[in-house]
Amino acid sequence: MKELVTRPANLPTNPHFSSGPCAKRPGWSLSSLSDALVGRSHRSKRGKEKLQEVIELSREILGIPSDYRIGIVPGSDTGAIEMALWSMLGARGVDVLAWESFGKEWVTDITKQLKLTDVNVFEAPYGELPNLDQVDSSRDIVFTWNGTTSGVRVPNGDWISETREGLTFCDATSAVFAMDLPWKLLDVTTWSWQKVLGGEGAHGMIVLSPRAVERLTSYKSPRPLPKIFRLAKGNELIEGIFSGETINTPSMLAVEDALDGLRWAKSIGGISELIGRSERNLKAISAWQQASSWAAFLATDPATRSSTSICLTINDPDFVKWDSKKQATFLKSMTGLIEKEGAGFDIASYRDAPLGLRIWGGATVETSDIQYLLEWLDYAFKTTKSGMLA
Repeated sequence: MKELVTRPANLPTNPHFSSGPCAKRPGWSLSSLSDALVGRSHRSKRGKEKLQEVIELSREILGIPSDYRIGIVPGSDTGAIEMALWSMLGARGVDVLAWESFGKEWVTDITKQLKLTDVNVFEAPYGELPNLDQVDSSRDIVFTWNGTTSGVRVPNGDWISETREGLTFCDATSAVFAMDLPWKLLDVTTWSWQKVLGGEGAHGMIVLSPRAVERLTSYKSPRPLPKIFRLAKGNELIEGIFSGETINTPSMLAVEDALDGLRWAKSIGGISELIGRSERNLKAISAWQQASSWAAFLATDPATRSSTSICLTINDPDFVKWDSKKQATFLKSMTGLIEKEGAGFDIASYRDAPLGLRIWGGATVETSDIQYLLEWLDYAFKTTKSGMLA
């Protein structure tokens, strides 16, 4: 006999829960871009002012030290982290940490593309972290702060030495603006606009500590660097990159959108409120999951659960018994039902991750919308299971 399932009465006001590009801030509309410098050069006085404003607002909101350089670079977070790896790695041994797909991409870059030989790779399966105590502070360290495809984050920076000899390279793209980053422990930090503040793609940010600048200007990379990777010329930093003179042409529409997100972030109280909004989203999902008969967190340790890319698996006994093909069919039907109802878009797990759900809980997402989505998850799960067992 089929279980009677009640359709939820409410839809999320904003049903966008994608992990990138992410939801726009509450109240956003195309009119928010009305001051965009379209049809003008990014090298004009006004163009440089807007780019510099992105840099300075980012510094102010995030509390980035005044002696750290901040630049806008091409290629999103991928371009930002790869220009750092190509430009600076090789001066000493490297420890690289990976526990999901993007971290594994940096392992591939370091071992297969850069072909560095003095490399220690510390990996963990989806849902777990490697042992952070394995890293050697005399070596460079490459890691993601938050695993976007696994929903696992480092709990803090306590494992990074304040007296380290090597540099830390941190891919922080789904952490920055939602998590507390210890800037004095991070030498190279990168992110993209399309994550926590809901900006548009193709543009990345890179933050360099004084130690990273010293590496850039003293270490000559043995490999040729394309123009879009060059942060230094000879023994001199290309200072313009860190004062609004971008390497190549940015979209001034995307710049305006980034400014809109930053201004909104400042208006609601800055980093403390951004973190609070994201943590409240995780708290809502955690409370729901504890009472759920079918959902579990992919992250096994509560201390490492992401508040942005929140990843869930299905532990329902019937689902667990099915083969992977039937499980995939079930999830496709379940997420398709939710999308058809307009209750939630792009919530399936990443293609390389274990089958499940991934809900973006970054600062632009309202907790009330998360709560409505959770009602739809229960409805869609029961409805889909009833249909498959019929």
